[in-house]
Amino acid sequence: MAEKEVPQDFAATLARLEGLVTRLEAGDMSLEASLGAFEEGVSLAREAQQRLDSAELRLQALVEGPEGTLTPTAFTAPDAAGSMAGEADEEKDW
Repeated sequence: MAEKEVPQDFAATLARLEGLVTRLEAGDMSLEASLGAFEEGVSLAREAQQRLDSAELRLQALVEGPEGTLTPTAFTAPDAAGSMAGEADEEKDW
């Protein structure tokens, strides 16, 4: 059985996985087609999980602790409204 190409985009991977689930839930596929769709779905789910894990790693920041050790800290996005207002009120040194 030839491997199907995995979409390059997370959203496309998720959409393809959702399509497979919909087809499987309909129950009108043969056993062989259902098994093939299931196998592809498992592969897509693993790929999506790997993409999420990779994204999580990219969003972690290393923070130096009091003893000089580096501790991973979850990324927190700045408040867009608050950061824009704060920038206008601050005087720039440059």
